[in-house]
Amino acid sequence: MGMTITEKILASHCGKDEVHPGQLINAWVDICLGNDITAPIAIDEMEQAGAEKVFDNEKIVLVPDHFTPNKDIKSAGQAAQLRRFARKHHLKYYFEVGEMGIEHALLPEQGIVLPGDCIIGADSHTCTYGALGAFSTGVGSTDLAAAMLTGEAWFKVPEQMRFVYGGLLQKWVGGKDLILFTIGKIGVDGALYRTMNFNGSVIRSLPMEDRLSMCNMVIEAGGKNGMIEPDEVTEEYVHPRAQRQYKFYRHDPDAAYIATYEWDVSDMEPQVAFPHLPSNAHPVSEAADVMIDQVFIGSCTNGRLSDLRQAARVLKGNHVAKYVRCIIIPATQLVYRQAIEEGLTDIFLDAGCAVSTPTCGPCLGGHMGILAEGERCVATSNRNFVGRMGHVKSEIYLANAAVAAASAVTGRITHPEEVAK
Repeated sequence: MGMTITEKILASHCGKDEVHPGQLINAWVDICLGNDITAPIAIDEMEQAGAEKVFDNEKIVLVPDHFTPNKDIKSAGQAAQLRRFARKHHLKYYFEVGEMGIEHALLPEQGIVLPGDCIIGADSHTCTYGALGAFSTGVGSTDLAAAMLTGEAWFKVPEQMRFVYGGLLQKWVGGKDLILFTIGKIGVDGALYRTMNFNGSVIRSLPMEDRLSMCNMVIEAGGKNGMIEPDEVTEEYVHPRAQRQYKFYRHDPDAAYIATYEWDVSDMEPQVAFPHLPSNAHPVSEAADVMIDQVFIGSCTNGRLSDLRQAARVLKGNHVAKYVRCIIIPATQLVYRQAIEEGLTDIFLDAGCAVSTPTCGPCLGGHMGILAEGERCVATSNRNFVGRMGHVKSEIYLANAAVAAASAVTGRITHPEEVAK
């Protein structure tokens, strides 16, 4: 029986010729990732265990991005703990404010995570890197501590699912819409501890940033990891960025899948996930009467340059509606700089938006855009749980950057075609 890419990567990282779903393995990791919320717990565990050094100071990445720039004294202490640990162990990859980006946008951009890698991160959206053809998944802080010490992590080999998308996407429809549609079809536990393999002509036509968005939200269906087979799009993205060697794996034709879904998405509208689950997905036309108070364009899901370009296409020549606030947060410093150089930032400011240095901030209700009781927000982020961005009686609607920008202009959830000039 053949193997999928996930199975091949796991086999290669545990010294076996093959692995099978349900098998427990110990695998060595290429990258361990922590942030300012999760890494302090891992650091405490390591220090309590009496650890004197990490397994490899070039394979541990610390990115203080959730509450930075520090929002209060507690968050400043968490960031300071990461800084001290990085200095003590001479970590190659530590990113401070001013060069920091949102971790799951920053690591692919910098060529730190690569095809064929086995990657763990103490953040659930570590599954993002499957877009590159890597096995990547989120773990707990204690698992991160063990990996930083030993260079290994244990896994149960996940069952494999396949999602095949055919047809031609309409204008304003992209990776975010495909993944919201998919989660809407299978539910928030429809891929529990399984690999979501994305295939088909539509996937092959997607640029890398859309692929990253899709794999980013695999966890919202309960998935262990996402996977897109690497191709020429992958090579074009990875080659100029890679800081070390990488390897493209391919699915075997006779690989086994526990379930296969096939859709023609030619008629798909931009999707909007209503409160309070990412699976509560609807075509944007069904949300036309929803009035809003805030728009947030950013996060590790949709804060990349293509998202900002899309938002700028809608906002140019328009203005944010009165009594609505629009917050735009580039995912990395490079994205921020490119947005300035391309004139996107001027478009945002002219339209009445607030633009911030990179941070996760409002996505998790941290800072830079907390919602009050009764407020509604259209967000390009990945979760819309109760209280996710503020008050438990606020509401979050998930959408792509163009829908978010159009909604900022009208003050209600809006198809981009309605306002784009």
